[in-house]
Amino acid sequence: MFVIVKYFGMLTEVTNCREETVEFSGQFISELLDELFLKYPNLKEKQFQVAQNQELESFDSKLTSTEIVLMPPFSGG
Repeated sequence: MFVIVKYFGMLTEVTNCREETVEFSGQFISELLDELFLKYPNLKEKQFQVAQNQELESFDSKLTSTEIVLMPPFSGG
């Protein structure tokens, strides 16, 4: 399956892109992140949150969408 990965904030500087399509055969977000960490080793050092279907997910959640968003942590106010 192909997954669209969107990056926000300082993560665009780490990956040098805002969006990319990744071929992925795993089932969990953590597996997708492992592939991204191989491609972008500095990404592993950054703190970020993952969203799918416009909801924040834990890294061990099952991948249920073809679009994943990686964004830096944020605080509300």
